[in-house]
Amino acid sequence: MRKIRQWMFAAVLVICSAITISIGLTACEKAHAENEFPEPKVETEELIRTSQSWDGVELPDYFQGRPELVAVKYVFPPGMKLGWHHHVAMNYGVLVQGELTIIGQDGKTKVVHEGEAVVEMVGTIHHGENRGTKPVILYMFYLSQKDLPLAVQHPEIPMN
Repeated sequence: MRKIRQWMFAAVLVICSAITISIGLTACEKAHAENEFPEPKVETEELIRTSQSWDGVELPDYFQGRPELVAVKYVFPPGMKLGWHHHVAMNYGVLVQGELTIIGQDGKTKVVHEGEAVVEMVGTIHHGENRGTKPVILYMFYLSQKDLPLAVQHPEIPMN
């Protein structure tokens, strides 16, 4: 009888040890898997928050009436110069490739680098140039209204 109790006690010890080891290994595997493949998270980075255009001038009030939001992708080849123009509506954008130089008619200059946001001048004549060696890719967002032009061209002003 004593031998049976010893065998039963040994069997219970072996079973308990196996369960403990199994739980420990499962927990370790789970912890390792969580570290190896962390839960994906959305990353956010505010690029700009301002009430002024790039030249420091306060932006105008919003139009009255129904807005029309417009998103435009621009691609400027190397060496490209846009003509003189001005914007009627507020607009801003993000430069995703290259480097864009914006020149105001008053001579103020702003160089926008890859990854930067820019708020354009409203009602002020200016033009943009790609002085770099690769195409500029720029996404612009206009807070406009139906039938308003995104830009008003000024061909009467000569380019230098």
